[in-house]
Amino acid sequence: MKTILIADDEPDLRLLLQTTLEDPDYRILEASDGEAALHLIRQERPDVVILDRMMPKMTGFDVAHAVLVDPATRHIPLILLTALDKPTNEEGSVPDVFAYLVKPFSPLQLLEKVQEALARARTT
Repeated sequence: MKTILIADDEPDLRLLLQTTLEDPDYRILEASDGEAALHLIRQERPDVVILDRMMPKMTGFDVAHAVLVDPATRHIPLILLTALDKPTNEEGSVPDVFAYLVKPFSPLQLLEKVQEALARARTT
């Protein structure tokens, strides 16, 4: 069973993502802010993480940076959701994540990216 973490502060979007990814082979975890997401990533080591760019306590960029610099978690594929065309943080840098999806995105597009991330994780 593969574990997917959905981190977004909007309950409706988390529900949409959970519904889109509903599959007996997936265990879905949820976080409503960046700190909770990072805690779950370190504790549960999900197979894929879906992060909203703008969340309370820690942004998706902050979480991505923390995950990517930690040798224990840097292998986890991160999918960043953003409402901006250019996914940069305040300093203009872009974290090296698996994929970016610009809101509004197609649920099918999200599902495809998650499947690609899981396939890549199996080969690394």
